[in-house]
Amino acid sequence: MEPVRPPAVAGLFYPEAPEDLDAEVGRLLAGAKSPKKHPERPGGAPKALIVPHAGYMYSGPIAATAYGLLKSARHVTRVVLLGPVHRVPVRGLALPEAEAFATPLGTVPVDTAGASALRSLPQVCVSGAAHAPEHSLEVQLPFLQRVLGAFSLLPLAVGDATPEEVAACLERVWGGPETLIVVSSDLSHYLPYDVARRVDRNTAEAILAFKHGAIGHEHACGATAVWGLLLVAERRGLRVEMLDLRNSGDTEGDRDRVVGYGAFAFREAA
Repeated sequence: MEPVRPPAVAGLFYPEAPEDLDAEVGRLLAGAKSPKKHPERPGGAPKALIVPHAGYMYSGPIAATAYGLLKSARHVTRVVLLGPVHRVPVRGLALPEAEAFATPLGTVPVDTAGASALRSLPQVCVSGAAHAPEHSLEVQLPFLQRVLGAFSLLPLAVGDATPEEVAACLERVWGGPETLIVVSSDLSHYLPYDVARRVDRNTAEAILAFKHGAIGHEHACGATAVWGLLLVAERRGLRVEMLDLRNSGDTEGDRDRVVGYGAFAFREAA
């Protein structure tokens, strides 16, 4: 077992120098859009988030709208983080071999008790290979380090799994106010700008309506984890709001072939 999983995309998806990374995350959080006030919105920090995972220049502003909600969430001491595998195939969901994950901002310990609780599930395996190159989980960590300070991490690399298999994992480690669930997912890929806006709006409406069956992998690369979260969130009576919905044509890059990004917050009813 490797003691620490080192960063794989520092200097590529986000700045490698600690001072530059800290400044970039701070800049993104400071510039984040504030959600519109809604009279029926439950108060308090969210229980779960859906956030994008591209390079910070592309999706960072959208992710920051979600992470900005956690600035006063110091009661959160554990993050269950799910993201899709991009390089190494996995059947089910993979725990890491590492005891901690490192970024230029420091190391985050893996929640060993939570990992032990999941190992008995047949859809859960352990794969250092799946985690080693995976950016979908890693890019979330600097934001979490900045807004939460100290916390433990339960990272799950999600491969070929059913909605119920993902939901069963989430139910087992759902916890209380100390636990935050984060699902890492981009939306549509490489469509023309106007087409992407229409497709992503339909995906957002499906998320808001808890219609996981209307979301395919062509709509969200992290669809498998999104499915599971929507199942559990609906069962538990959570309320969801869309915080931001843009694409790379809005943030950085041309509009011929864009990638979509959305940020969503799930709150427990008051």
